Amino acid sequence: MLRKARITDVKEIQRLLTHFANRGDMLSRSLSELYEAIRDFYIIEESGRLLGVSALHIVWDDLAEIRSVAVAEDAGRKGVGTEVVSACISEARELGLKKLFCLTYKPDFFARFGFTIVDKSQLPHKVWSDCIKCVKFPDCDEIAMTMDL
Repeated sequence: MLRKARITDVKEIQRLLTHFANRGDMLSRSLSELYEAIRDFYIIEESGRLLGVSALHIVWDDLAEIRSVAVAEDAGRKGVGTEVVSACISEARELGLKKLFCLTYKPDFFARFGFTIVDKSQLPHKVWSDCIKCVKFPDCDEIAMTMDL
């Protein structure tokens, strides 16, 4: 079942994100960050278990980031990631945003939605505020992608 995340989901969201952050696949998120951004998140749950998560983080009046996309290992390849990202894209359109971006190691996944690879220098400097927290900063190896809505 797809739905907006609730406060009671935060600890499970953090558990799922931490699993992938520990592998170097994404940034970790503190409980404080997640509570502050809870309205950004969509989740998919089944029988009370969190299967996937994604967030739409607004950066400016015309720009938002799709971030924190994670799917439980045993739920992969079942459309969970597609569903949570699609929900974020739909909300971005409803809000009247003009462009989305993501930083990813899975460009083929995002290309299916219409994202295209761009040079990171094309993204505004405000985008990099989270990057300072990353162990890979300033040598980021993620791929920047954008999508016009």
